[in-house]
Amino acid sequence: MMSHASVNLKKYHLIRNLVFGWVTIVLLAGFLLDIPKINILEHTARNLYFHVPMWFTMMAAAFVSGYHSFKVLQTGDPVRDIRALQAARIGTFFGILGLLTGIIWSKFTWYIGTDVWWNFDPRQIMVTFQLLIYGAYFVLRSTFDDPMKRARISAAYNLFAMSAIPFLLYVIPRQMESLHPGAEGNPAFSEITHPIMRMVFYPAIIGFIGLFWVLYTQRVRVALMKYRITQDSEL
Repeated sequence: MMSHASVNLKKYHLIRNLVFGWVTIVLLAGFLLDIPKINILEHTARNLYFHVPMWFTMMAAAFVSGYHSFKVLQTGDPVRDIRALQAARIGTFFGILGLLTGIIWSKFTWYIGTDVWWNFDPRQIMVTFQLLIYGAYFVLRSTFDDPMKRARISAAYNLFAMSAIPFLLYVIPRQMESLHPGAEGNPAFSEITHPIMRMVFYPAIIGFIGLFWVLYTQRVRVALMKYRITQDSEL
């Protein structure tokens, strides 16, 4: 069964161009607009425009992937399995970027002049766990030769992976001492962001999620072409 397989190319090209234009403007604003001097962070605060939106993008991708996994369990549609897999792959990519930008940010803010790159911050640890959970999802998929069995078992696991996100990325880290805003002992996000920064930060979230949509749609198109040839959604 092949449902939801077509892509409106005219709509895709229009949205893709809008997203690229939007992200370009965000990047220029992020680097060129003046920002207030923030204690300790100073100009590294500009990383807020990239680091945090990547986490929002990872979460958006995870929920898209989880939605299609739910549909796999409902219908057994292999196209839903393809969509779930591609969304999970791109979400994991943004999660890795978010982790790396966070490591670099902490290094050049709190640990400059030292050899420290990893400080076992609760959010760093929880994010690593979350990425490992998705890594296990990809490994799990590779263990099955039967496409339908692979799709259904991995879909059930993917729903678990998605459900872990609010706890690992938000609930648990906020209960522990951390370098991140909003955690115990630190001011909330709203207390360290000037209105001019929010004018870039919120559009950056939209832009990066839009970039996810572009990459996701492109990868789904390629995966569907391969599926029509091989009848295997794993490629």
